Amino acid sequence: MRVIAGSARRLLLKTVDGMETRPTTDRIKETLFNMLQNDLYGARFLDLFAGSGAIGIEALSRGAKEAVFVDKGDGQISCIRENLKTTHLEEKARVMSADVTEAVRRLDRDGKSFDFIFMDPPYRMDLPKKVLEALKDTCLADEETLIIAEEALDVDFSWAGALGYEIVKIKEYKTNKHVFLKIKEV
Repeated sequence: MRVIAGSARRLLLKTVDGMETRPTTDRIKETLFNMLQNDLYGARFLDLFAGSGAIGIEALSRGAKEAVFVDKGDGQISCIRENLKTTHLEEKARVMSADVTEAVRRLDRDGKSFDFIFMDPPYRMDLPKKVLEALKDTCLADEETLIIAEEALDVDFSWAGALGYEIVKIKEYKTNKHVFLKIKEV
């Protein structure tokens, strides 16, 4: 696994040992960031269920001004920190060892919204819904925030509208998909 573009281009990233995480492949990461590229410069990026930190690091490498990485495993946290050090991006990063809903509450106290919120939770565990419920009454996401959930292909997101989100795009790959959501404008 490597950084695809930007200031840390071609640097290799470590992954977390074991089966708890499944890193996003370089091909999927490249497709995702080709879609986001024009809006990344100067952006605030939140990487939930960050694993190795590869997605948030790619955002920083491509010009995001700040990224917050959230995961709760010790292996994941040390992997993220090592990868940030390898890419020399630690000055722009904040790493939080916490449950995602707890991290959302803590980040809400800072009073700042994110331009992008990316989540790659374990598949088929209803976690995107729980995260979107937690984000709903916070300042972390506003009408400009693009929320991206990575999930298995067969997982339905029809519930999103009832929570106040609209699906703006779905990008399907062989075994998974990215669902792009925004808060519905009132």
